[in-house]
Amino acid sequence: MPFSPSSVQSAGCPSSPAAPVRFFHTVCACLFACLFLVCMLVTGLPLQASAAQISLAVVTKPGSAQYIAAAKFAELVKERSNGATTVKIFHSGALGTETEMLQQIQLGAVQMGIITLGPFDTFVPEVKVVAFPFLFKDHATVDRVLDGPVGQEILKTLESAGFKGLAFSENGFRHLTNSRQPVHTAMDAGGLKIRVMESTFHKELWRALGANPTPMGWPIYSELQQHTIDAQENPLWVLSVYKLYEVQKYLSLTGHVYSTHIDIANLGWFNSLPADQQTLIATAMHDAAIFQRAYNRSQEAANLEEMRANGMIVEEHPDLQSFRDRVAKLRDMDMYAAPATRALLDKILEAAK
Repeated sequence: MPFSPSSVQSAGCPSSPAAPVRFFHTVCACLFACLFLVCMLVTGLPLQASAAQISLAVVTKPGSAQYIAAAKFAELVKERSNGATTVKIFHSGALGTETEMLQQIQLGAVQMGIITLGPFDTFVPEVKVVAFPFLFKDHATVDRVLDGPVGQEILKTLESAGFKGLAFSENGFRHLTNSRQPVHTAMDAGGLKIRVMESTFHKELWRALGANPTPMGWPIYSELQQHTIDAQENPLWVLSVYKLYEVQKYLSLTGHVYSTHIDIANLGWFNSLPADQQTLIATAMHDAAIFQRAYNRSQEAANLEEMRANGMIVEEHPDLQSFRDRVAKLRDMDMYAAPATRALLDKILEAAK
């Protein structure tokens, strides 16, 4: 059953808004940020919220990996502060796309967020190194690297964009699904119109594989149902929570990218808090991330069986070397050319060996 503490305050949009309402969500998100800033200027208050209630944004709905981490964080903060601090979770795209959420966190309109790695690369290009294809061989390697010095260095880079990096929670290893044909080799992915995140890296990855990447926000059920796109790639829990098995026939266990969520706060707001509240927030988020990673991994076998039970045709052993060969050239592309990005890529490649 999905983790869902009853004590968590949350606010969100309907769980599966169709594409036509995305514009409305975007407008609402912008208005929310603007009204917040206007109120602060009119009242003369500083651009920070009381730590009595923290606002935290996730794009996905209750039962999702991000929401599970958010709910656990809210539970721990309330418990460890003896009720003095609570967390209000804005979920299901209530504040727009993840890119829009990051913009609002930068502005201070929202204090915190649990955001998929992909959209960060337009704010802090160095972070894309975490998503380098076939970087991590297993979960043990993920934890060793991201909880170690390299992971801490990556979180530190976020400060250049006004974010306080607190922890890495988990999205999971991404797998390819589509409605057209089985995919065993990289060549089979050629020509697929695939939804990707709003991320330079993910667009280049699927171009290298011969697909036609189409950046879109989340969710995408309607676009898959209407065949606006053929394919998508996500961890198994996403297929389960969003019932993508209803609109996708073929699943290939490519595990081509390990996808992390980065758990962040507005840097100015976080630094304005007393030291004891900073410690409370940082340790609660770290512990929530550890909890969520373990929960996420415990559900993978059941999620895969659910896909089969709902009629998906599963390619358990695709030709991963054909995928590796196609994406090997990404290392030499311009998106990794900046000295800081290149240095961090070399560090994480070495650490993951």
